Amino acid sequence: QVQLVESGGGWVQAGGSLRLSCAASGRAFSIYAMGWFRQAPGKEREFVAHISGSGDITYYADSVKGRFTISRDNAKKTLYLQMNTLKPEDTAVYYCNTRPPLYSWGQGTQVTVSS
Repeated sequence: QVQLVESGGGWVQAGGSLRLSCAASGRAFSIYAMGWFRQAPGKEREFVAHISGSGDITYYADSVKGRFTISRDNAKKTLYLQMNTLKPEDTAVYYCNTRPPLYSWGQGTQVTVSS
């Protein structure tokens, strides 16, 4: 059973930065494309960023393009999301999963951006 554990969220003022991490268990981390997703209060979960298994292909939702950077360390089985120039509309619980999502969702990590 693969487990995904997100961390690194917190409270930050608009314009600030945070770096999220997602630690994955299981042997086959490097073969899967991975993604970050987020869910704001009262809204559906949405896609944020994608990275290929090797890490050479990335793409982003238009709302975060140019501000967020997804990366991965396959040796550490860890996925990252560097978030810069944060906006209040980035406030959400952030989750990681494969792309498409294959595993149970973790608890996520809360990101709160104040104006």
